Amino acid sequence: MPFSRSLARRSLIAALAFSSFISAAPAAEKIRFALSWLPEGEHCGFFQAKAAGLYDKAGLDVEIVPGGPAANNPLLIAAGKLDLAMGSSFTTLNMQNSGVDGVTVAAYFQKDPQTLVAHADQGVNTLADLKDRPIMIAKFSIQEFWQFLKQKYSFSDEQIRPYTYNAAPFLADPKAVQQGYVTEDAFLLGAQLPKPPVVLLLADYGYDVYATTVYGLRPWIEAHADAVKKFLAASAEGYKECDEGEAPEGMKLMLEMNPDHGEPLYHFKLSEMRKRKMVTGGDAEKLGIGAMTDARWKDTFETLSNAGVYPKTLDYMKAYTLKFIGG
Repeated sequence: MPFSRSLARRSLIAALAFSSFISAAPAAEKIRFALSWLPEGEHCGFFQAKAAGLYDKAGLDVEIVPGGPAANNPLLIAAGKLDLAMGSSFTTLNMQNSGVDGVTVAAYFQKDPQTLVAHADQGVNTLADLKDRPIMIAKFSIQEFWQFLKQKYSFSDEQIRPYTYNAAPFLADPKAVQQGYVTEDAFLLGAQLPKPPVVLLLADYGYDVYATTVYGLRPWIEAHADAVKKFLAASAEGYKECDEGEAPEGMKLMLEMNPDHGEPLYHFKLSEMRKRKMVTGGDAEKLGIGAMTDARWKDTFETLSNAGVYPKTLDYMKAYTLKFIGG
């Protein structure tokens, strides 16, 4: 039957043409991006960008790799096992101080969530009220926010008590003070106390390190500058959607990767992020989500180098670039 053979021939030609088009289309560029901790609400922007197809639209194939207590992302970045990862101002300053050319390219939290938490009705209203009180902090914190407290508020090492990520000692002692996270303190600790805890956000007292940053090795970033720019723009759009709504697509993906987190905590975290303008405040108000400035990096470095955390000769400006987002 000629008509059938003609139709079959046209179908074959169309199929071959479509196959040729598909093979000619550029493949999505793969990026392995690691979180600094287990998937949680603070990571909403990355999960929203992934789940809502924002990375796909940018021509990227992004794999989100969970972090955790055993993960050493700077080492994996240096070894080429990861392309980009999430960190803080400290991350690439530490890398530069160790001779590894790590560079931060964006900061999605203008305010670090780090807090000190006290019980209600204990005479604690401001940071100054904690100057001479024992405070439970983790070992890594001694070289980070504790140095800021010593430099700016004259706290002393005699105040330090061990913090083991177990809330029991804090809950059992009304006079106890411990480190915390503003996006979960009132939700997790508050549920177990007769009154809401006093939560002091260090960023409100001048602790100006960037958090939820994106960093990588300079050679990789320079070789993949276009992909990095697209990744950062899509991630910023993801955080914008988290700030303006509940980003249900991102929440679903995040909870699939970490079911223990829970939906109520997710909503609480996004509420705190909005209320405190953690994503949209600071430099982001004028320069856009993810922005950084030379002034903020300079102030952070001077505080930490004056405390002896880094040598004053360290070229701290190598730890970041404003090429992608900044001013």
